[in-house]
Amino acid sequence: MKFYRSTRGGARATAPEAILGGIAPDGGLFTPEEFPKIDIGGLRGADAQAIWSEVLFALLDGFSRAEIEEIVSLGYAGKFETEDIAPLAPVGGAHVLELFRGPTSAFKDVALSILPRLISLSREKLGVKDGIAVLTATSGDTGKAALEGFRDVPGTRIVVFYPEDGVSDVQKAQMATQRGGNVRVCAVRGNFDDAQTGVKRVFLDDRANKWAAERGYRLSSANSINLGRLAPQVAYYFKAYLDLVRAGAISLGDGVNFVVPTGNFGNILAGDFARRMGLPVEKLVCASNENDVLTDFIRAGVYDRRRAFYKTASPSMDILVSSNLERYLYLASGCDGALTAKLMRDLSEKGVYVAPDAVRDALKEGFWAGSAGEREAFGAIRSTWERHGYLLDTHTAVAWAVYERFLREADNMCPTVVLATASPYKFASSVLEALGLPAADGFAAMDALLERTGVPIPKNLAEVRGLPVIHRDVCDKERILDYAKGAIA
Repeated sequence: MKFYRSTRGGARATAPEAILGGIAPDGGLFTPEEFPKIDIGGLRGADAQAIWSEVLFALLDGFSRAEIEEIVSLGYAGKFETEDIAPLAPVGGAHVLELFRGPTSAFKDVALSILPRLISLSREKLGVKDGIAVLTATSGDTGKAALEGFRDVPGTRIVVFYPEDGVSDVQKAQMATQRGGNVRVCAVRGNFDDAQTGVKRVFLDDRANKWAAERGYRLSSANSINLGRLAPQVAYYFKAYLDLVRAGAISLGDGVNFVVPTGNFGNILAGDFARRMGLPVEKLVCASNENDVLTDFIRAGVYDRRRAFYKTASPSMDILVSSNLERYLYLASGCDGALTAKLMRDLSEKGVYVAPDAVRDALKEGFWAGSAGEREAFGAIRSTWERHGYLLDTHTAVAWAVYERFLREADNMCPTVVLATASPYKFASSVLEALGLPAADGFAAMDALLERTGVPIPKNLAEVRGLPVIHRDVCDKERILDYAKGAIA
């Protein structure tokens, strides 16, 4: 039996326990004690579902192969625009991994189509009779993907909190119109960090957990702090690599760079997990927007959240406290739980910490980091459309701009994959502006973008237009616990 250890050194859990609990009792994040190696050559002929099944079966002990295969089939079959799940498209000298072909047009669909079933099966395996109350903070995309994934799943309730003025018009409409008898949505007066901090406090509040238990519920999370949310993301790194091999772009064993638009560090951490499982990842390129706390950290080894917070055209990256970085600190420090706990305490109390030399060396070896402001990102949208006929969303545009800088500044000739995290139609107003077209809001912007580019609007986004608004709740960041109680009761 393999186990998963809290990054703060205290708790140890099986995969079902880690998935059901979400966050460790000591406030840490469950992380594999060991990383199994994947036989990449043995997957050369595998289809997308087989790749996901192999990676999840290797990473999540405690589930049978048949159970994992069923979860993958139920999660993906007929739910994505393509059976390929995440197609790889050549664009210029790079390849773009299209992670936005799922039911809500965001990369979060890849994991959140799987997580509800992992939670349900974990509940069954552990003999838990209580219902599961899923509390989630979102910077935009996780919210809708989680709501859709958990909608009307027996034995669950889900409550999503998002920053009131920190998501796009389309993202807000997706959440506000969400149907389902077990879903609640609430805007928070504050930014994403406020929402995420508030939700974490609920998980760590003994009285809140006791209150939920008395009403027949356990608290869990759909954020990437949950191991079951992170694990499915590891698979698409293997999928992209195998696609390059099958296309003849690389030979088995060649190194590949991955450029990742990064906010909470979960997406890029999945790439680090893939590397630990044997994938020949050359560099993980961390792309930040104006909220460039991660760029500074990777370059200098100092994490300092004491800085201005910017609302940008790439709102899912508007984050100053990147939760999943804690897992990387733990692994890179030799699984030093006491050190990780101290660094997290310093971040909470002082707003800053300095990484030890071992972590700095690991960052220098495995990562490269850069940031791009709105002007650079909009320039990337415009130039990529004009030169290659490929339309980027605002987050992927940040990654593309950083990729171009990486080409200029890094001595690295390996093939590169850029992760595309959302449909451009989720941020149509900003994409229109980047293309130099007259400004428009919401669905008018989607119509104008369709007319200008001819790129089809994803069906799920087009359908939001006619749906009634169901969720209008707003709360102060200090009232997140009270709202969660009301939603669960």
